[in-house]
Order: sequence, then C-alpha cells, then structure tokens
Amino acid sequence: MKFAIGIAGVVVLLLASPIYAATQGAALQVQPSTGVPGATVSIVGKGLGAFKSLQVNRVTFGGFPALIQRWDPEVIEVRVPSRAQSGPVEVTIGKKKLSAGVFTVVYPKITSISPASIEPGHSIEIAGEHFGVTAGPRDPNTMFGVNDVLIGGIVVRPRRWKDEKIEVDVPANAKSGDVVVRLSSSDPLPDGSCCAPVQYALSNALSLTVIPTVQVDPTHGPTGTKVVLFGQGFGAARETGDDVSFGGHPASVAQWTDRAIVVHVPLNAETGPVVLSRRGKDRTVGTFTVQTPKATGVAPASAPIGTLIKISGEHFGAYSESGATPYNYMDFNTGQNRVEIGGVPAVIYRWHDDRIDVWVPFSAKSGPVVVKRGAPKPSADGSCCTETGIVETEAGMFTVVVPAIESFSPKSAGLDDVVTIKGSGFGAFIKTTEATQPGLGEGAFKRNQIELGENVSRTEVLFNGIGAIVLSWTDQEIKARVPRRHLFGIGKPGQFDNDLSTGPLIIRRGSWDLLPDGACCTAKKWLTLEAGTFTIEAKGMPDQSFFQTRPEGSTNE
Repeated sequence: MKFAIGIAGVVVLLLASPIYAATQGAALQVQPSTGVPGATVSIVGKGLGAFKSLQVNRVTFGGFPALIQRWDPEVIEVRVPSRAQSGPVEVTIGKKKLSAGVFTVVYPKITSISPASIEPGHSIEIAGEHFGVTAGPRDPNTMFGVNDVLIGGIVVRPRRWKDEKIEVDVPANAKSGDVVVRLSSSDPLPDGSCCAPVQYALSNALSLTVIPTVQVDPTHGPTGTKVVLFGQGFGAARETGDDVSFGGHPASVAQWTDRAIVVHVPLNAETGPVVLSRRGKDRTVGTFTVQTPKATGVAPASAPIGTLIKISGEHFGAYSESGATPYNYMDFNTGQNRVEIGGVPAVIYRWHDDRIDVWVPFSAKSGPVVVKRGAPKPSADGSCCTETGIVETEAGMFTVVVPAIESFSPKSAGLDDVVTIKGSGFGAFIKTTEATQPGLGEGAFKRNQIELGENVSRTEVLFNGIGAIVLSWTDQEIKARVPRRHLFGIGKPGQFDNDLSTGPLIIRRGSWDLLPDGACCTAKKWLTLEAGTFTIEAKGMPDQSFFQTRPEGSTNE
C-alpha cells in the first residue's frame, strides 16, 4: 500500500521504491545501514501495519526523530536526521517499539581538488567519498533542500555529481578560499510534520586559489602593436622578474599598474603564447598572432600635391606615435608609424588595419609609397630599448603631377559669369571641411577642443586675389564664377576700383610638410599657377538701391 502524507498544508509525494523481500518472521532491517545526514533509507520487514498518524507512527535514529516519507506494511522510507549519530534505529507503532538494527552515520570527505588553482569560468573536480549519488532537485527552494558546493563562501551548483566525484564550474565572482561540500537534511517539526528549516552536513575544507582572469587586447597585429593586459593583482609597480613575452620574446613594458600592463610587441616577436611573469612565476594568459603588413595598392597612382591618396591592404595595425596616447598611458618612442612618398614623409589622415589615407606633402617626390612601422627590442631589464627597428611595406609607385594651365576663356566677363580654365594635372577638388584638417581626428579622440584654423587644405581659384565659387573641378578643367566681392572696392558704390577690376587669374593647391621631428605640420604651403590677366567687365551690376541697403563697410557678397 502506498500513501501521500498531507502535513501542514504540504503534500509530500511518495516516490516509488524497489520491492524489498523479507522472510516470514524476519527482524526489521535498515537498508542501507550506512549513510550521511539527509540520506533517504528504507526499513524493511513484516508487520509494520498501515500508517495511522504522526503521533502513532514514528522512527528515530539514536533517539532523534526522522522525517517519514513513506509507510507501507512491509517498508518504511525515512530521511536520516541532521543530528543523527551512529546507533540504534527504532520504529514506534503506538506503544510498541521495534528495533531495525544499527545505523552508522558518515560525513562527506574531500580528498583532493584538481586543479588547485584556476581562473573563473573553468571547472574543477572534487574527489572524495560519501557525497551521495545525486545533488537532488534543481529547485534550491525545495523543502528538502539541495546538495551543493561552497567556493570561498559562494554557493555553486554542480555540473556532475557522483558519490566519489563532483565537477563544478568556478563562477566569475568566485574568490580564493575553502571548498566545502554541503549535503542538505530535512528534519520533522516537533509534532512530526514537515519540515524544520533545512540543515546541512558539511565536509572538510580544502583550499582553492582563484586566479583573476587576464584579458589580452588586441590578440593579433604587426610588430610594434600596443597590447594591454587587463586584470588585477599585477602589483602597484613592476619589480625585478616581472615581464611579458610574445612567443618567447620579451616585450618592452610601457606601463605597469595593479590592473593594467601596457607593452609593445617586440621587433623579433613570433606567433605564440603571451606569458606573464610575476615574481618569477610564469603564467600563460593568451595567444598573440603576429601579422605581417601587406599593401595591395595606391589610389590614385598619380596626382598633384595636397591630394588625399588611399593605401589599401591588411595588417597595418593601429596607429601609434611617440608621446602620450589617447589613453594617457606612459609611452616611449618605438619608431613612429609613417608613410613616405618618394622618401618624403606624408601627412597621415587616417590609419586603419586595412587602409591608410595620407595627404601628399608639399615636398613630395615621385617614387615608391612605403608604409613604415616602428617596433622596439627591449633591453635585458625590459626597459626600452636595445634597438628600434622599422618594418617597411612597399605599396606601389606614385607620380607627383605638376599642374599645367593651357588656356582660359573668356579673358574678360561680368559679375557671376563663368570662366573655364583648361589644362592638366589639376587633381581632385578639396573642399574646405573639417575632414581635411590634419590632426583633427586625433584631437577629437583625445577630447581636445577642436578649432578650424587657416591650415585647412583646399584648392582655390582667385580673381585678382579674391576667391571665386568653384562650379566644377576635374583633372583637366575648372569652371569658376566671377566673384561679386569685387563690387566693394575702395571706389564709390557701384563702381570698380581699377586695382580690383583687372588682375591675375590664379589657381592654387595647398598642402603641408611634416616638421623635422616627424610632428605635424609646417604652415600650409601653396603651389600657385597663373593663367593670365583677367578683366571684370561692368556687366550684371545691381542698381543703386542695392548699395544703399548694404550695411556700411560690408565686404561680403
């Protein structure tokens, strides 16, 4: 016969159990006769009768009442009390007491933890005995409790649980400390009903060292790449024996704090493990792939000075320069990244891993476009540097074109008339925009205040020194509108001053050169071409009311 006991509003579902055989007249037996507190055991035999009430039917272990889960005429299932001690097991039916033998209480024991030190997110194996065959239900709020593991006081649910082996994942918030196995136990209330608060039988404690995770960023790049190790416990400052190596080659240490280490991939680095040495102990914290820069082309292949050219390829890495970085990490001269056109350093506008954009400098010469990346080789003590080498990548040939004017027409025209200039090598038109100012992107990244100065690269058409509106600009033809600003000379309103009406028609392109120390940049320099003399005719003149409504002293169009 099977039944469910309704206790204090809780229905305890009786689980099916094997059929235990007992011979006629045989004494009661507790099976198994050894177990941990909280374990479910059976008492088998004849003449147990039907369950009547919690006051009539009771089971004790060494005098401590057990929680009854099932009562049939030939089998009883109970939980070993949390305070049970090795000794006799007795069954009480009314005024009759029956002996069910002797029960030996054992406790969980940890014999080893493997590995003894580990990073969060990895698993450990706990070996020992008397853990029980299962951790119990997944719901930690069950009235019978759930077996679990404590790591440094943090509750951890297992991946696998066997009587002699438990496997658990070390959580991200775990810290070094004791590992303890806890077995849950549910005792009855004084009236025999379910249940008193869950109690735990604890194993012995063995220590586990949780090693803080170290993140390596980036994990690939060319030599000279700045790499940051993020973590904790590195120490407030670098000491003797502290080092970082890439593929067995020591790196130059730029910064060492308790939570971050900044290094540069050395000149002779090889793909392989990133090893952190701390007080003479080595620890592999990641793998770094050393990449070789490769260029696939230059566009355009020929153009005048001031042109923005694109170098395509891969593995150029991140841009790095000497001095402080946007992260305010201490840095040192590792051989500033640069691009040379015909041996002359170009002005870098963008530097990405697969593309570099540079302005053709004023002094550029025709020749190879070479991407140069500096990389250090540290001294024996890890300081910078025994030597600084340069990795060169040739991207292609570039021809510096000198613009030439062939003709322009008309030779004279009225206000707002269109003048066409023909020739060759004019290049692309460069607008006056923020994007053309060198160093602007870097300044924004460093959160510096951004200001547009006079050194914004541009292309211009000038009528006697006055800038014109450019309608179109191709490599062979330029169209510009005669500017109205000539109306406002030093003569009377509505009249041209002779100095302004006739003068040179000029096109020019602006660019810069780097300073001798490699910093950007010299003042803008101009390549100026004179097309000839142009005369502004008195055509398209506004009436006198136009001048009367203009603000006094205005020189704007």
